[in-house]
Amino acid sequence: MREGYHLRLAELGEHGSSMCQVASDALRDATQALLDADLALAERVIASDVQLDDMRANAEKVAVELLALEAPVARDLRIVVSALWIVADLQRMGALAIHVAKAARRRHPAHVIPADVRPIVERMGRVGVHLADQAGVVLRTRDVELARQLEIEDDLMDDLQRDLYNSLLAPTWRHGVAPAVDISLLARFYERFADHAVSIARRTVYLVTGENVGGDTTPAFASRD
Repeated sequence: MREGYHLRLAELGEHGSSMCQVASDALRDATQALLDADLALAERVIASDVQLDDMRANAEKVAVELLALEAPVARDLRIVVSALWIVADLQRMGALAIHVAKAARRRHPAHVIPADVRPIVERMGRVGVHLADQAGVVLRTRDVELARQLEIEDDLMDDLQRDLYNSLLAPTWRHGVAPAVDISLLARFYERFADHAVSIARRTVYLVTGENVGGDTTPAFASRD
C-alpha cells in the first residue's frame, strides 16, 4: 500500500518535468513561428494548449487524491502542495508561449519582428527555452544548487527585455506604433515565462528544504501571470 503511495508521489515530479518539456518546446516553436511568420507552426503551438490543460488536470487529480486518501505530512505534504503550485506555473508558461504564437498568427503574412530587433527576440527565445529545460532538470533531480542558479540566469532575460524597450524608445525607431505595441507585449510574455521557470525552481527549494526563498513559494502567488 505504501509502495503505491510513494510511486504516486514520484509520479507528480515526473509529471512536472514532462510539462516543462512541453512548455519548452512550445516557446521554441512559437519563437520560430514569430521570426519566420510561419502560420502552420504557430497553429501547432496554439493547439498544444489542450495537452497542457490535460496534463495539469491529471496532476491535480493525483494530488487531490493523495491529500484526501493518504493525509501526507511533513516532506510528503510539501511534495503534494508544491506539485499543485508547479503545474499551475507550467500551464501558465505554456499559455505565454501560445500568446507568442498568436502574435505570429495575428500579423500573418507580415513579420512581427523588424530585422533590427530580431537578434534580441531570438536570444530571449533561447534564454526562455533554456530556463524551462533547466527547470525540468531541477524537478527531476531536486538539485537545490541548480534551482538557485536559475535566479541568476533569469537576470539575462531582464537585461534583454530592457534592451528591447530601449530599442523601441530610441529616436531611430522607424517602424511605427503598432509594431512597438506588439513587441512590448511580446517582451512581457518572454519575461513572465522566465519568471515562472524561476518560480518552479523556488518551489523546488521549498519542497526539498522547507525554506521559503521568495514570495512565489506561497499560495497567494500561485495565480500570478
